[in-house]
Amino acid sequence: MATSLITGGAGFIGSHLAEALLDAGHQVIVVDDESTGSKKNIEPLLDHPSFRFVHGTVSDRDLVKDLVNQSDEVYHLAAAVGVALINQEPIQTIERNIYPTELLLAEVQRRHAEGDNVRLFLASTSEVYGKNPKDKWTEEDDLVFGATTRPRWSYGASKAIDEFLALAYWYQKQTPVVIGRFFNVVGPRQTGAYGMVLPRFVDAALAGKSPTVHHDGSQIRCFAHVADVVGAVIQLMRTDAAVGQVFNIGSDRPVTILELAKMVISQVNPELEVTFQTYEEAYSSNFEDINRRVPDLTKIKNCIDYAPQFTLEDIVADVIRHQKG
Repeated sequence: MATSLITGGAGFIGSHLAEALLDAGHQVIVVDDESTGSKKNIEPLLDHPSFRFVHGTVSDRDLVKDLVNQSDEVYHLAAAVGVALINQEPIQTIERNIYPTELLLAEVQRRHAEGDNVRLFLASTSEVYGKNPKDKWTEEDDLVFGATTRPRWSYGASKAIDEFLALAYWYQKQTPVVIGRFFNVVGPRQTGAYGMVLPRFVDAALAGKSPTVHHDGSQIRCFAHVADVVGAVIQLMRTDAAVGQVFNIGSDRPVTILELAKMVISQVNPELEVTFQTYEEAYSSNFEDINRRVPDLTKIKNCIDYAPQFTLEDIVADVIRHQKG
């Protein structure tokens, strides 16, 4: 029975990944400092005989070494999360994204050098593309960041460093790594506390309040259900051809943020109306956004059997059901 280590496993995506790996018959170790994740997300798993929760930080070198020693594979999901937090805490964003990745790669490489085939999945993000103007982004496209005076680019830049580092370990030492760039993953247990748009809209509508759209709502995004994304991650880690590669993971169905807000309203309370808020009011005067974010999924579909099962309408309905309790 394989043992899977999930960093950030008490978070939204990590908790769903833990469930899926337990269902697949794995032993699962979750390590999380609960800075943005919550033990509540994994509460149903705590009594499972194959599950163990470790409250700790992956900035702790000794803890990382101990946990990697116990593991057959590593899923590194721990990171700074959410546009709001990134804009407010750029120091934390950079430190939490880079240093733990370095520790984990070093320990996975040590195990690899000792003859143990321990793979590492690195959760990256569509933010690494920055504001590349292409209609669809492929994994080989240029990364186009804004000025260093705009804090939001610190997230994409630091995750890009994570990718460079992971690929350097692969090129130089053949450390088996797989990199996935997540595009707007949504679903049950996601919180709107850090600026995540769909749960924020749903919470407002269920409370009888108008969902607040930033700017004019023309921003284009693609939303994927967490179950589809987690299934893809596990498949990639089982596929030899995925090692040393970078993959976009998500949906490629574009929708404007205004359309999404109206979709939520139509399912919750059609009498509500959308309200608008400037970026300056929502974040700060130096905030800069990305107008269009759509992935090209050709590479992942050529590598694994990736066919998302949830439509956008399904996703919205599922989040509403969950938020209703």
